[in-house]
Formats: sequence, structure tokens, C-alpha cells
Amino acid sequence: MPTYTRVNNLTGWTAFLIAFITYLFTIEETASFWDPGEFIAVAYKLQVPHPPGAPFFLLIYRMFGFLAFGEGLDVAYWMNVGSALFSAFTILFLFWTITLLGRKLYGIGAGEDPSKEQTLSLMGAGLIGALAYTFSDSFWFSAVEAEVYAMSSFFTAIVIWAFLKWDVIRDPRAENQYMIFIAYLVGLSIGVHLLNLVTLPALALVVYFKKYTHHTVKGGIIAFLLGGVALVIINNIIIPGLPSIAGSLEIFFVNSLGLPFGSGIVFFALLFLGGLTYAVVYSYRRGKVILNTILLSLTFILIGYGSYALIVIRANADPVINENDPRDIISFVSYLKREQYGYRPLLHGQYFTADVIDQTEGAPVYAKGDEKYEIVDYQLENTYDPEKTTILPRIYSTQERHKQIYRSKLGLREGEDPTFFDNIYFMLDHQLGHMYFRYFMWNFSGRESDFSDAPFLTLFSSLQTDFPEFIKENKGHNNYLMLPLLLGLIGMFFQAKLDPKSFWLTLMLFLMMGVVLVLYLNSPPVEPRERDYIYVGSFYAFAIWIGFGVLAIRHQLLKLKKGMAMAGVYAALISLPVPVLMAGENWNDHDRSGRFFSVDSARNFLASCEPNAILFTGGDNDTFPLWYVQEVEGFRTDVRVIVLSYFDTDWYVKQMARPVNESPALDFTLQYENYKKGTNDVLYITDRLESLPLVDYLKLLKNNSELLKLSSSRSSNINTVPSRNLTLPIDQQRVDSLGILPEAFRNLQIPQLTIRLRGNYVTKGTLMLLDLIATNNWERPIYFNNTSLATIGFDMSQHVVMEGLTYRLLPIQKPDNQEELVNTELAYENVMNNFAYRGMDNPGNYFDDEFRRFTSNHRSVLNSVVIALLEEKDLQRAEDVLRLSLEKFPHEAIPYDLASGQSVPLLFELGMDEEAMHVVNEISHRSVEMLDFYAETGRAMDREASISMQMMRYFIPLLREQGYDEDADRLQREYERLFGEMDSRLPRR
Repeated sequence: MPTYTRVNNLTGWTAFLIAFITYLFTIEETASFWDPGEFIAVAYKLQVPHPPGAPFFLLIYRMFGFLAFGEGLDVAYWMNVGSALFSAFTILFLFWTITLLGRKLYGIGAGEDPSKEQTLSLMGAGLIGALAYTFSDSFWFSAVEAEVYAMSSFFTAIVIWAFLKWDVIRDPRAENQYMIFIAYLVGLSIGVHLLNLVTLPALALVVYFKKYTHHTVKGGIIAFLLGGVALVIINNIIIPGLPSIAGSLEIFFVNSLGLPFGSGIVFFALLFLGGLTYAVVYSYRRGKVILNTILLSLTFILIGYGSYALIVIRANADPVINENDPRDIISFVSYLKREQYGYRPLLHGQYFTADVIDQTEGAPVYAKGDEKYEIVDYQLENTYDPEKTTILPRIYSTQERHKQIYRSKLGLREGEDPTFFDNIYFMLDHQLGHMYFRYFMWNFSGRESDFSDAPFLTLFSSLQTDFPEFIKENKGHNNYLMLPLLLGLIGMFFQAKLDPKSFWLTLMLFLMMGVVLVLYLNSPPVEPRERDYIYVGSFYAFAIWIGFGVLAIRHQLLKLKKGMAMAGVYAALISLPVPVLMAGENWNDHDRSGRFFSVDSARNFLASCEPNAILFTGGDNDTFPLWYVQEVEGFRTDVRVIVLSYFDTDWYVKQMARPVNESPALDFTLQYENYKKGTNDVLYITDRLESLPLVDYLKLLKNNSELLKLSSSRSSNINTVPSRNLTLPIDQQRVDSLGILPEAFRNLQIPQLTIRLRGNYVTKGTLMLLDLIATNNWERPIYFNNTSLATIGFDMSQHVVMEGLTYRLLPIQKPDNQEELVNTELAYENVMNNFAYRGMDNPGNYFDDEFRRFTSNHRSVLNSVVIALLEEKDLQRAEDVLRLSLEKFPHEAIPYDLASGQSVPLLFELGMDEEAMHVVNEISHRSVEMLDFYAETGRAMDREASISMQMMRYFIPLLREQGYDEDADRLQREYERLFGEMDSRLPRR
């Protein structure tokens, strides 16, 4: 028989191969929604991503991009292959981790070989545990897209494995070498994601159990806390602390001593590195082995951390994507600390009902000036009503939407204050329950569907519940019959009984990367999307127990029949259905092949714009795919994409004022001095004037006029907007010469724009948008997507025309009796000939919630074009667009939604009764199913259920109007069964 090492290596690589082939077959072929679009774009050209950056990730994935030889879509594909590869390596090290822990359980030392039967059982345990994790929901999701979580999981896995390998080494010299290797891995992982650091307190137990022969609870706690100290040193002192110290010295050397820029950083670098070098040499010469190892470990952590030099170097190169522009030590520290994301209280803080009773100036905020570092602002320190603060604050957010959710979840009336019990209840029910335990059960018990906030499945709920077709047919409906959970629990108790020391290690890994991480993140009551991928480290630890479940079964088989030579093989065969079931259930909703709409929707946004346009977008999912198609595929680089939320920052406005790719610089009236950090961040609306010309206001602001200052001397540097109504005269002769007005809208042309500001103040972003509109003077086309149009600080809906997926600002006024203006010539050309819809008509493709949402947007846009064409009596082209909608987004591939329901009267008007009734029947059937299901299970009405109810009400009079009385009666009976008597205003027979 081959040696144990050879078998262990071959079986581990077999697990690697299975995982890699699985991910390769199911990989996304292009940039996914959310962050992958950004990461692929910044890795491709080594640009600067959102804080706190991932420089080592960018360097490695840039090399994967080389495999595409610069060919558009292939760049994304090969970077996704990178995630598949790192994920497969994670499986490899998970396998070896399970077999290492299994050897410890069997009491097999480093120099010993297991028996043949033990070898087979260890291979079976490693294979089952590794494959269960391979096919787990959350890990598989990250394994097939170019995001940091796959590479982060790899570093977590290899560090855990390396600690266990260190545990079996007996040569002190080799021990120290391995510890330095681990430190280097930890340093490199900082340049990917910080998840790896969370393992350190748990892994400190490995050191404690090896170095001390007498183990106590007190000793274990001390070791755990010392691991926590290592975590704090790296996370709080090394990562942001060293640059912060360098920054403080830099300010002192430049501002106080009058030395040139960079002198403080050079001094700190020489002092710190010189001191570290001296300490390493000193410890070596004096034979202080432990001190020397610690210092060398610190050195190698810093070497790994050195990948962050990429961020500063590339920021100074002014790349197209340069988030936060961390080009100097001050901005770099802010970048590392993620200051743009705000503050979340951790151990002590306010309830969401707490009032600010005092606000004081804290530490100064510096920015690099021409000759020295200038104070541009002060950090504000809020003091809250002490009666409304608490330890471990969990219900803290003051956003109005969050406040409503807190009250709804806790049953609090308006004006009623929460108690500490409410605070803890929210932590247990929402943060630990909904935002962690639900995800845990998704992976090892089952998932009801891929709809937002979908609950987990248990064996009992799946047996007792008669799920409607819309859930059973959902590809995200995955039922594992609780088998992975059961096998993992068996393995957990088995390890706890036979190897308690390793059990505490695995348990601490499980808790640190799960429960403790939940408490540290202190998430708000609602997130933009499901966040299960954050906790894959915890699920990794549970997969170890799944492997030990095989050893537990083998143990029981040997009890039944002593000396059973094939007990390990039988145990593995008994357990094999677990990963096989997981693979079978999860394959169809993790197979991303054939999906391109994440990129095509971005292309459609850009295709909706005229040459040299300016396009405003809202959130990440609107923007990142646009960055990808421009930066990687080189598509429509003449369009300047502006992220509205970033427009509140000076660094971003400054970037917009320079040319990029084929897009010229944007023109502003205000100069950098008028919008730099700390200047005009907020301008209060005083309503002193009825109206004010926008151009005149910008001139006053540019000249820092005293007329705009607040009257209070203390606030004399704060500017105001003296009127809520800003006017912008329109040079009609110039507009005519530019030829920007379609003939159909000439009668809607207006002599001036009147812009009415919302709220009590104007943000810097709104100010710069107003400046851009005024200074641009209709030279370049300005477009908004739907998200940005709804979130700007003033209403532009009366002055925009839809030309596809975008709304163009034009000097016109929409008639009051018209819902939306559509340039039918351009819109028809765009949706019929310029838009891409690849793969959206294939029922075999998997389209998750994001795809369905973007599909709904496209269906809605197509409806708007049809309505406009019908108003123009252009029936043929209206029918063309509706048929396109049905063909490109068929119900079989993307179930009909709200936009589909709204197309029903249009289908009837065009004589497409068969198609209209198909939409009505499909939506009605699903609506009744859903509402019945919600009633039977006592589930609260969510957005989908509310839409279902509205659709039923909407269809009933529509069907009567078209003469489908029988169908209307049937639908009305269903409605009344569900909700009681119909509203008397609805027509009856």
C-alpha cells in the first residue's frame, strides 16, 4: 500500500480537482452584479478600488487577466477562473485540515503512519467534509466570481492548516520557520481582506496546547485573549496605526519645522525600520529565540502588508477609477480607516431615539495644501442623552427607514423609547437570527427560495408545508433534508468527546468567524443584499465537523463489529449522499454560465446616451458594471459616468474636472477652493429671496461673498442658499444652434429652468450638479438613470426625456397631463437595435433576484416606449416593441412581474389578446398561490405579496372592460376569498 503521505496528498488533490472542475463548469462568463465589476476593472488596469482596498488581490488577478490576451469578455472570465482556482485550493487545505485533526483524534503522532483502516477512514472524512463545503451555498456563490472572498477564504484555510502543521513539528528551528511563514501569509492576506485575522484568537489555542503540558480553563482563556491581543495589534495598530503615526510626524515636520513634504514619513520609516532591524539583530546575537521569532514574524507581516504601496503609487498616477484618491499619507490613513462609511457603535452608544444634546469639535482634519498641511475641518463629537445610551448598542441607526424597521420589529409605537431588552432582542432575533443563523441553515439545512429574506428549510417545515409552484420551481429552492446539519452535529459531539482540545479550537474558529463577527459588524436592520458570504469562515469550521461525522459513523460501525477492516469506507459511503445531495440541489442556482445581462444592462445604459454624454448613476449596482464595460471592454468611453453619492467629495469632483479616456474634462464655475473638503459641504437654505438666478449665485459663491454667510459670527464661514427657487435662463438661439431639441418637443421649449430645492440644506454634491448644469449650458448631453433622478436634491422630472434606459435633461417643460416624455425615434432605435439581451430568453439559465430586478426595469422601459408610440398612433412599431419584450424576456425564463402586468392594457389595445391573457393568467395564478401560502403560514405581507394583491385588483376591471367577464368573475371570487368584499368602486356584473 502507498504511504499515508502519498494517499493523503493524492486524495486531497482529488478533492481540489472535483472542486475546480465544478466551479469551472458553473463560472460566470463575465462581470457579475455588485462588486466584481469594480474589482475586474481596477485589477485590469491596477486602479484604486473602494476603501480599504485589496492591493494584493489586484496584483494577482491582474496576472489572471493576462491569460485573456486583452480580449474584452475573456478578461472577466479569466479573473473569475482565479476565484475558482483559489476556492479549489481552499477545499484542498480544508481536506488536509480535517485529516490533520483526524490524526490528532486517533492519537497518531508526526512520525507514525496510521493503519490501513485508519487511513481509509481519514480519507473518507476529509473527502466528505471538503466536498460538503465545496457544494455549500455561500462558498459556491463566491467561488465563481472575481470578488475578494474566494482569495480571502484561501488565506484563511492555508493559515489554519499551517498552524496545524506547525503543531506536529518537533524541531524548534523548523517550528520558528513555519511561524514566520504563517506571519507572512497573514501579512499578505491584509492586502486581500481582513477575515483571516479573526482566526488568530482561536489559533492561539494551538500554541497553548502544544507548548504547555498542563491545560486549564484559565490557561485556555489567557491564550485566547493573547490571540485577541495579536488581532488588535495587527488590525488596530499595524494597519492604520503605523501610517497614522507617520502622518502625525509628517504634519509636525512640515507645519511646525518647515521641512519639505515627505520629511516626516522618511524620518518615521528610518526610525521604525532601523529600530526593528536593530531589535532583530540584538535578539539574534543574544540568543533570545522567542523574541527573535516574534520580531521576524512582525517583519514578515509588514512585508506582506507592503502590498498597500500599490494603492498610493497608483493613486498618484491618476487612474480613471481612483476612489478617495489616497495619494498622500493623510488621505491614505482616511482610506485605510474607511472613514467615508461612517461610524457604528460597538461596546457603548446611543439608541436610535437618542437626541444629540451637545456637539463639540474634535480632532482637526488635515489635507495637503500647496506649502503645508491645512486644517480643512474638525471631527464632530456628538454627546447623546445619557438616558438613551446603552452598553452593546444594537439599535442605533438614525436613518428614517431604519427607525421604521426598528419600531416594526420591536412593536414600538411612534415616540416610544426602546428598552435594553428591546436592544438585546434585536441582536438575538435579527443580527444573530436573521443575519447569521438563517444563513447557516441555508448552507446545511435548506433554503426556501432565492427571494429576498427567504427563510431556511428544515425537514419538518418541508414535510409539513405544501409549497406553491412558484417556490418549488424556483431554482433557489434547495432542500438538504437537514442531512449536512445532522452529520456536522454528530461530528461536533464526537470531536468534543474524543478530542476536547481540538474541539475547542474548531468551536472557537466557528464562533469567531460567525457569532463574534456578527457582533463586531453590528449590521443595520436592512442591507442592500443578502450578506451570507461574509460568514463563510464559520461555515468552513462546520464543514470540519461534517468530516468528523464520518469518523463518528465509523466509530459506531466498529462498535457493532470489532475489527471491521472497511469501517471507514462504509462510513464514507453512508455519508456520501450528503455532498451528492448538496451538489444536486445547488447546481442549478449556482450555474452562472450563459448569463451576460449584468454587462448587457450596463451596455444598454451607455447605448441610451448620445456621444460625449454625462451620465449620473445612483448606487454600486448601477455603476460597477458601467466601469467594467468602459474600462475593460472599451465600450462608449466617451460617456462620463458620475456616481451621484461620490459627488459630495472634493476628490471626486476634482477627478471629473480632468479628461478621461475619450471624455473631455467637465466644466465648473466653482474652483477647487470652493469645493475642497471642509468648504461648502453643507449650505443651508434660508428662503430670504423668492428666487435667485443660479449663475449669479455661483458667482457669489465663487467669490466667497459675505452676502451668502450665515448671520451668526460663530458660523461666519458657513454659506447659505438665499432662495429655494433657483432660475437658469435658456438661450433659445444657442439651443437651436446645437440642435438638441427633437421636433416633437419644440412646442414644449421654455425660456428658463426653475429649480426648486428639496429639504433644508444643499449638499456639496447637489451644489456641484447645479454648477455642472449651469456651466455646461447644454453643450454636452446630461443624462440620469432612474436611481439618480429620484435621489438628487431637486426635482428634474419635468425637464427630462426618456431615450432608452436613461433620462436626458432638456430645456423643456413636461405637460401636466403627461406622465413621461419619450423621444420615440431614439428610444425605438435603442431598444430594437442598440440594446443587448443575450441569454435572457433561455429558460435553462439561472437568473437570480438582481437579474429579475434589472429585467423588470427593462420591461418597464419597453412599456413606456409602447405607450409613447401608441400616443403617436404608431401601432406597428408599438407592437414591435411589445413583441420584443415578450420574446427577449419570456415568462419561461423570467417570470412575469409588475411591469409585465402593466403591459396588459397595451397588449389588449394592440389586439394581442392571447398574449395579454397569458400574462393575466400566469400572474393571477402565481398571485393566488402566493397569497394563499402567506395566509396559511402566517407570513407577513411583503412587497411581492402586496404587488400580487394590487395586480389582482388591477386585472379585474381591465378584464371586464375587454369582455372577459368569466375570467374577471373567477379572479374576483379569489380576491374576495382572500381579502373580503371588493371595493364598491370596482365594476361588477
